[in-house]
Amino acid sequence: MFWWRTLIIFSSALFAAWLFYLMLGFAWAEGLLIAGLLIWLGYHLGNLSRLARWLDDPQVGNVPASMGVWDNVFNRLYRLVRVQGKNQRMLSQALDRFISAGEAMPEGVVVLDTSDRIEWCNPRSMQHLGLDRKKDLGQHIAYLVRQPVFQRYLSEQDYSHPVILRLGELVLSIQLVPFDSTRKLLLSRDITQLERVQTVHRDFVANVSHELRTPLTVVGGFLETLIDMPHLDQATRESQMRMMYEQTQRMQRLVEDLLALSKLENGGEMREDRVDVASLIQLVASEADGISQGRHTVTVEQCDQVGLRGNYDELHSALGNLVSNAVRYTPEGGEIRLSWRADDMGGVFSVKDTGIGIEPQHIPRLTERFYRVDRGRSRATGGTGLGLAIVKHILQRHQGRLEVTSEMGKGSCFSLRFPANRTLSPDELQSASL
Repeated sequence: MFWWRTLIIFSSALFAAWLFYLMLGFAWAEGLLIAGLLIWLGYHLGNLSRLARWLDDPQVGNVPASMGVWDNVFNRLYRLVRVQGKNQRMLSQALDRFISAGEAMPEGVVVLDTSDRIEWCNPRSMQHLGLDRKKDLGQHIAYLVRQPVFQRYLSEQDYSHPVILRLGELVLSIQLVPFDSTRKLLLSRDITQLERVQTVHRDFVANVSHELRTPLTVVGGFLETLIDMPHLDQATRESQMRMMYEQTQRMQRLVEDLLALSKLENGGEMREDRVDVASLIQLVASEADGISQGRHTVTVEQCDQVGLRGNYDELHSALGNLVSNAVRYTPEGGEIRLSWRADDMGGVFSVKDTGIGIEPQHIPRLTERFYRVDRGRSRATGGTGLGLAIVKHILQRHQGRLEVTSEMGKGSCFSLRFPANRTLSPDELQSASL
């Protein structure tokens, strides 16, 4: 089209010049041809100038308008710029979505170039690795993460598995993922809680094994003696049988506590009852007298006539664990005082004793499974090390909390606090339904 239009223009100019030559002579024909060529050249130079100015700021709204071939050129430029603008907006939106997704990710993400320099990082990676997005862009990642295990991981270039970094109390899983021929993603994940769970699990298995090993060893040893020495005197035989019975009872208590704790941790649906706490405390006090065998003074100091909405068996277990612990850790002749009081804030069951007391550093860990302040004394008194862990889980199911105060040589106070929405007035306690 362009060449045909140009050919027509040149043909028309030559034909006009030929007519002028026939009518007016050669000079007029030459002048006309030169003037036409200058006008044609000026037209193109003017449009080239407008194109050059537009290229300095190539926006859709300021594409020049013209005539002829240049009108076609400018229209095509207009369409190209519109398509380019649309593609650019789509790319910009995709990039914004990618950045927003990266910013919102719960894992840390760092984009590294071919030389392992930082191109971009999200806020979580800044928390994990101590990066500064304003200062550290362009820095080599090895200059900022200096742990030897990460340096080896980076140099070995085996990215098929993550590497574990321990930064104080923070434990991170770090993995490099190549995503094109030049760049890599560094992904960081906080596995501190997972590590703690695994540690608790390992400790739990080790503690259970240890707790069962002793009674099994005792029972096995006595059985071997009875087999090898069938003619033991009656007194020795009875003594060994009694010790085997005590050890099997100890194992049975441990298994029962483990099953109770497992059931609580599984978080099954809880049956709720109207619990008459006053009656329950009297029952727990009687059980404490039975455990004490007259070696302690057990009294109920205060007992408000307010009930609780909760599971009777679980509450009985929680209160019973606190009272039995008080009996075990209070020397003979000591006092154990129980109380149940309620106010606008809720209900509080307390067990105070005049026992040996607990050092402050031990109190935060008392509800850990198998945690013991004095292991030898705990085993001697028949404890399994799971009682307060069971209490903690029961309280969680009843939206309550455990409070402990203690003074060495003077005794301890364990309190179970329940929220006000779980307390029942005497009238509610006697009603037909919850």
